[in-house]
Amino acid sequence: MDVDLLTGNLVRLLAIDVEQDPRLLSEWDRDSEFQRLLNSESAARYNPKQVREFLEKEIDSMHFYMIQRLEDDRKIGLIDLNGFDWVSRNAWVGIGIGERDFWGKGYGTDAMKVLLRYAFTVLNLQRVTLNVFDFNQRGYASYKKCGFREEGRLPGALVKAGKRCDLIFMGILRSDWEELQPTTNEKE
Repeated sequence: MDVDLLTGNLVRLLAIDVEQDPRLLSEWDRDSEFQRLLNSESAARYNPKQVREFLEKEIDSMHFYMIQRLEDDRKIGLIDLNGFDWVSRNAWVGIGIGERDFWGKGYGTDAMKVLLRYAFTVLNLQRVTLNVFDFNQRGYASYKKCGFREEGRLPGALVKAGKRCDLIFMGILRSDWEELQPTTNEKE
């Protein structure tokens, strides 16, 4: 596999290190705003040992990556493909930038673009789906930049911080992703 395939303009995707990364993932879990944006369930706190056990159990069913900044090699988030339907060639994507200093600076968008390139060119997927909460406008805008389209909404499906919110489903087809890719002339 071409190493550059997992590298974008701002970030690279690294395979999870089940020995070192659980500590960092556990630290991010302690941030209530990170939890609020990432999970539809109540916030859960996992220690590094629990995170490691989860990763070891699920590692073969997910494509799980750490998001690393190119500028200084700092790991700032996570992204994964899961819930594969290999017959229909579909999967779900999840993403979270765990380091607040890097929210709203394009790192998540770049990581998602890299993961979509991998999903469509290496895994030969035909569709990638995600869900986002209606109050996460920064995430919603990022997904739109990557080519995702809103496909449905469950009004008032969740309660977050004591308020009802909508769960929005978004998806992107391989053909739509391909249309967004620069042509050979545009790359020069």
